[in-house]
Amino acid sequence: MSDEVRQFTVAADDNDVRLDRWFKRHLPQVGFATVSRWARTGQIRIDGKRAKPEDRLATGQVLRVPPGGEQPRAKAARPKPELTAEQVAEAEAMVIVKTPSAIVLNKPPGLATQGGTKTHSHVDGLLDAFVEGDGPRPRLVHRLDKDTSGVLLIARTPGSAAFFSRRFSGRSAKKVYWALVAGVPDVANGMIEAPLAKQPGTGGEKMHVDEESGQPAKTRYRVVERAGNAAAWVELEPLTGRTHQLRAHMAAIGHPIVGDGKYGGHDAFLTGSISRKMHLHARRLIIDHPADGAGGKKLDVIAPLPEHFAATMVQMGFDESASDAAPTEGPPPPTRESKKQAAKAHAKQLRKSKPTRRGRKDAPPKVAKKGPSKKPGSRPAGGKPPARGGR
Repeated sequence: MSDEVRQFTVAADDNDVRLDRWFKRHLPQVGFATVSRWARTGQIRIDGKRAKPEDRLATGQVLRVPPGGEQPRAKAARPKPELTAEQVAEAEAMVIVKTPSAIVLNKPPGLATQGGTKTHSHVDGLLDAFVEGDGPRPRLVHRLDKDTSGVLLIARTPGSAAFFSRRFSGRSAKKVYWALVAGVPDVANGMIEAPLAKQPGTGGEKMHVDEESGQPAKTRYRVVERAGNAAAWVELEPLTGRTHQLRAHMAAIGHPIVGDGKYGGHDAFLTGSISRKMHLHARRLIIDHPADGAGGKKLDVIAPLPEHFAATMVQMGFDESASDAAPTEGPPPPTRESKKQAAKAHAKQLRKSKPTRRGRKDAPPKVAKKGPSKKPGSRPAGGKPPARGGR
């Protein structure tokens, strides 16, 4: 226990962090109750001024911390097993690029992002491979489904984790996926707008279209190439971030992702030698980067296709150069206040238009036409939602 007043200079990685969060990062043995008491009695100072737990810090400020405050040591946690040489090699093999703030991986299909019940092999469990000396452990800031491959961003420090998380939650991060879907959409370039909710009876493991109580969900798609009427290669850009959004949306318009039996059933599998693995790949990520050694420029990363997807592309005669996986240019992400106002308006509209007849929940999604429809001879559109007028 220290008996002297301590002084700390706020590092760049802690810029805009709350005072109580700073303690959790750097002096975790000092509890929140102690921090609050010190702030209330004026014992914590920022540049000589009194501070509150909710105050945010700025780079270069000097933080005065009184002596003591350490809590009794809790029972030591069971030490985590060290990674084997094979696990370290597995982690390094996924790396696409490293910067002072980020590690970008190409996650293979079949590897979960995080652990869970009966899930012991996952990306999060391999991140110790990227710890440097006494530095912080890298952390996840978003996730991909277990059977989805492609770009996965890992933050190297707590500060960069907060920075990237704000970009994902604010929708300024641009993500473009490649997918192979069963059949060919009649609208070649469109927008799927279909609210999604957890499907009852699935334990929250599956989503479905729910016009009455689902959360708003929007997906832009574009048909890049087609293999007759059997399948199509499409670009998918999620404009919202709902669970299983791309999978649920493509199944909802009658064109499930190839290999996605959960949402497409037997219709999601093609005949012949086409792999039964899911053909959904996070191809490209464009996101702002912190102003560190990388210069603060945007991070723009493309992930190569996994083996089974690349083989299918060759088998169907698709040329990867036909798509640059470029996201659409849109307006800046809405502010928190505008989101609140939109949510209130949405709730009000739901109350006014609440249906009286049963069966409304599973109404078909709306598809907005973005470009010319496919030529005659495409797969029949029986049972699929109608396209809205072009934009």
